[in-house]
Amino acid sequence: MSKVPAVTLGFWLIKILATTLGETGGDTVSMTMNLGYLVGTGIFLAILVGLVWWQVAAARFQPLLYWATIIASTTAGTTMADFATRSLGIGYAGGAALLFGCVIASLAVWRRTLGSVSVDTVSTPKAEAFYWITITFSQTLGTALGDWTADTNGLGYVGAAVVFGALLAAVAGLYFWTKTNRVLLFWAAFILTRPLGATVGDFLDKPLDHGGLAFSRPIASAVLAVAIVILITVLPQRAGQHPVAARNEG
Repeated sequence: MSKVPAVTLGFWLIKILATTLGETGGDTVSMTMNLGYLVGTGIFLAILVGLVWWQVAAARFQPLLYWATIIASTTAGTTMADFATRSLGIGYAGGAALLFGCVIASLAVWRRTLGSVSVDTVSTPKAEAFYWITITFSQTLGTALGDWTADTNGLGYVGAAVVFGALLAAVAGLYFWTKTNRVLLFWAAFILTRPLGATVGDFLDKPLDHGGLAFSRPIASAVLAVAIVILITVLPQRAGQHPVAARNEG
């Protein structure tokens, strides 16, 4: 069996909440606690590495562990993207382009090495390593892409959220009404949920004069975390099925 969850509607609901929490949680540490982007990145990367090690060492799919690792990757992605685009001064467009290249390169090496980038094949340590590297790049890309769309292009947080929501709806339409490659659609949707969550998170916690609602970042993060735990508990959580197992059962 795969070490990652089956891709269901519940998966996408939790993923969007997790990416939103990544934005508010990352901003809580780097901005509200005033630790800065570099220190925040160090903290979240250390947590992420520890959780990925635990995830790889686990004998089977564990929902709480998996989603904790996803949240760690998205909070690390938030602070890494902010550090690259703001502290290093490469800008949102430069950061987004660089990180998009990293995502494509990671997927290309993964496919060349193991023959497939389908999440259903994530059942070995090597596949898991590629999976989490790609996810971390995609989470970081999503933050830069969300900020670029909302700030540089002048759409604001609500406008940017509408754009990414529409793009996700388009991907869903391709899934239901066309025969477009499912692996391609998965990664497109996975990447797009991150800027959607980033813009929603910014809308919640940014000041009123910046187009946000000025909610407390720690409180917003706590509410999102509770909502995620409730969904994990209530919604069915099962491992995705490895293709070989599926063929054997058929």
